[in-house]
Formats: sequence, C-alpha cells, structure tokens
Amino acid sequence: MEFRVLKYFLMTARLGSMTKAAQSLHITQPTLSRQIAELEEETGVHLFERGSRRLVLTEEGHLLRRRAEEMMELMEKTEEELSSSEKN
Repeated sequence: MEFRVLKYFLMTARLGSMTKAAQSLHITQPTLSRQIAELEEETGVHLFERGSRRLVLTEEGHLLRRRAEEMMELMEKTEEELSSSEKN
C-alpha cells in the first residue's frame, strides 16, 4: 500500500466522485479508477459502493479512511519533526 494511493483514496472518499477526485489530483479518471481498483484488490475488500452519481464508503472503506487519515497525519508530523531537526 503506497502513500500516493492512500492520498488518492482519501480524496475520492472526501469528494464522493472519481471524476472530481481525479480533477483535484490532476490525474485522469481512468488512472484513478485503476488505482482504486488495485487498492481494493490488494486489500481484498470493496471500499466503495458505486451509485449512479456518487460513491459511498463501505464499512471497510470507513475503516481504511480513518487509518489512512491517521497515517497521513503521522507522516506530516514526522516530516515536520525531521525538518525542524535539520535546522538545529
């Protein structure tokens, strides 16, 4: 599981749309769709219920969203700490 793909997942979860998420991430919709499909294959679960106009997180999707947000916060905190230690 790559951080880049987790960022893609989080943006898709926040916006509820592959098209809007792809635009926000400056990637193509097919690329984003493929990355999410590969993440679902890697985790062995469906992360979204696909509606006619909107994506809705499954129970497993909600769990991954919480964990991915925690990981992103930890990554940002670590980068900040490393950056501040370089200044000392």
